[in-house]
Amino acid sequence: MAPRPVNARAIALQLIEAVLRDGQPLDEAWASAKALARLEPRDRAFARVLAATVLRRLGQLDALIDGCMDRPLKPKLDRLRGVLRLGAAQIAFLGTPPHAAVNSSVDLAVASRLGTFKGLVNAVLRRVAREGEALVAGQDAARLNTPAWLWESWVACHGEAVARAIAEAHLADPPLDLTLKLSEDVETWAARLGAIALPGGGLRLGPGQGDVAGLAGFAEGAWWVQDFAASLPAKLLGPVAGLRVADLCAAPGGKTMQLAAAGAAVTAVDLSRRRLERVSENLARTNLAAELIRADATEWRPKEPFDAVLLDAACSATGTLRRHPDIAHLKQPADLVALTELQDRLLANAIQMVKPGGLLVYATCSLQPEEGVERMAKLLTADGALSRRLIEPAEIGGAAKAVTEEGDLRTLPSFWPDRGGMDGFYACRLTRA
Repeated sequence: MAPRPVNARAIALQLIEAVLRDGQPLDEAWASAKALARLEPRDRAFARVLAATVLRRLGQLDALIDGCMDRPLKPKLDRLRGVLRLGAAQIAFLGTPPHAAVNSSVDLAVASRLGTFKGLVNAVLRRVAREGEALVAGQDAARLNTPAWLWESWVACHGEAVARAIAEAHLADPPLDLTLKLSEDVETWAARLGAIALPGGGLRLGPGQGDVAGLAGFAEGAWWVQDFAASLPAKLLGPVAGLRVADLCAAPGGKTMQLAAAGAAVTAVDLSRRRLERVSENLARTNLAAELIRADATEWRPKEPFDAVLLDAACSATGTLRRHPDIAHLKQPADLVALTELQDRLLANAIQMVKPGGLLVYATCSLQPEEGVERMAKLLTADGALSRRLIEPAEIGGAAKAVTEEGDLRTLPSFWPDRGGMDGFYACRLTRA
């Protein structure tokens, strides 16, 4: 029997349900969706964009749908709401012709055993097509799409204006940043890829690049994908040629490759076998070398201490919401308790891996103060052998705005609004006496 036709919208619905109902990260849901292989590349891309748009604009979409219904939708009809979200997202945010979005959503409802509601789907989405533009214009998009606990945290930490700028930065598709293996080749690759050069030797392309593996330079290992902000913590170690450096929680390997390309003898440690295999694949593609160790970085110790240690600790990853909108729906305040306890254990062990006079850089891709400055305040109070080595703007491409009063690194998604923003990162550089 021939396989049934696969519809991109049906797969997008499955992806959304995997995140919102099953608590599965979008990337994992995507990797396990076997039916994607039967889609044309264009349809695969559409399924991904559609799912990401629904997750990124979920608050707005629900408010829009509710505003176009005569009575509230019962909570148990979550799949029906999913169908409506997909249709409304196409009409309000993706530019799909309304008739196509309405008809395909009705078809999806029927295919999803919701045929008794096809009239409702048709009526609600036709109303979205008529009234949606005005309704969306009146929405507070930043607030609607941000969970209350995150909004309140950012307001308390940065003030409402900055919190709003962060939330607004999350609404746009992010650009694609590349780190070059040889930074001196930046002008050559900028011209070849049609990219703009970033401070420090990276490149930036616009969003929607499609299959990254098809871009020039990928197969030959000339570059790897890495957000500009994510490239900064490794640079805080300074010149590393000839030094022994540990990269803890190393996957997917961007920082490992940075350090190896700079001439360090790198030991990359990660607990996940699958993620460490990805580091190995990236190293092989770029023809770079590092020692890979599968181990728990809260317990593993080297035979001899390192000259420097980079700890990019497991965290809530709220600084990457513009790339991973599912995080807003997967993380809760209670998660910070376990994560900060883990970060403290990682730090305690990492300190023991650094030789006297060596450097430790602690970094997280989080916007939460509990996973950044509060961890450092606790650590420095408890361990008198550690001291901050202040970060200078010149070390991070002259981005003075990203250096805090304490001398740490703090990037926000709202930085570089005219260039497409950057991920939110915190990093602190410490010296061991």
